[in-house]
Amino acid sequence: MKKFSTLLLTAALVFTCAACGSEGDSQGSSDVNSEVQDSSEASTEEESEAQDSSEADASQESEAQDSSEAEGESEAQDSSEASEEGSEAGTEGAEGAEAKSEGVMTYAEYDAAALESEVVIETYVQAKQSWWEDKATVYTQDKDGAYFVYNMVCSEEDYEKLVPGTKIKVTGYKTEWSGEVEIAEGATFEILEGNYIAPVEDVTSLLGSDDLIKHQNKFVAFKGMTVEPCKDADGNNIKDADGNDVAFLYNWDGSGQEGDDLYFNVSLNGNTYTFTVESYLCDSSTDVYKAVQGLNIGDKIDMEGFLYWYEGVNPHITSVKTAE
Repeated sequence: MKKFSTLLLTAALVFTCAACGSEGDSQGSSDVNSEVQDSSEASTEEESEAQDSSEADASQESEAQDSSEAEGESEAQDSSEASEEGSEAGTEGAEGAEAKSEGVMTYAEYDAAALESEVVIETYVQAKQSWWEDKATVYTQDKDGAYFVYNMVCSEEDYEKLVPGTKIKVTGYKTEWSGEVEIAEGATFEILEGNYIAPVEDVTSLLGSDDLIKHQNKFVAFKGMTVEPCKDADGNNIKDADGNDVAFLYNWDGSGQEGDDLYFNVSLNGNTYTFTVESYLCDSSTDVYKAVQGLNIGDKIDMEGFLYWYEGVNPHITSVKTAE
């Protein structure tokens, strides 16, 4: 009986230990599973974060690619535009002289043409000198040179259309009168589309040089010149009624009166030149006419006008101001 009790107790003890072991194993297994699950969740979170990071990196790469493409397209467009502009500039540079219509001379061709030969030019009116009996005299210029057109055939109606800048095609004969190269009386013209006003060109430094005549008939400027006494054909100073030297004359010899051309002398570097206010171009009501009437010997003046020629340089002046 004792033995049986002992066996029974032993069996109960074994069963209890087994049960405890099972619970421990179960607990341990549960703990392991929990840790695995936590590890799996952490891994999932890391994978999710890695995926998010990868997507962000992909997005950034996409944005960088878009930005690079946009910059590339912008640079390509800028380069293309610059190339086109350079091409246009190159074309203009290659052409050199102002483009003309078929059969029309460039200024260089006109300049090289023989006197008394027929010429055809395209040019722009800069000023009108006169009109009468269906004949007009005009100062004209293009970007390469200037042309004085004398007494071309022109109705009064068409003369009114010849405002400064108007483009015209002139057909006539090249001639020379006392050094002034011009298109002779009887030329014909037609008005074209286009407009150009020539900028004034300072030729002061060319006075007394052989290069000055290369600018004949252009709109030019002379600066810092000194008013000198008027002289007669023998080189003597011309006097007024009070015996004083005079700064200007009506007509070249003083035989005229107010309303006629004005002639006055100006000097630079010891050389004296005779300039003119052409009364058909600038009559007695104009500022320049009045300014010359008010000149005093010794005045320093700046002038603008057209580089006309008569037995030497004889500009037709359109503006006189005190030298700056």
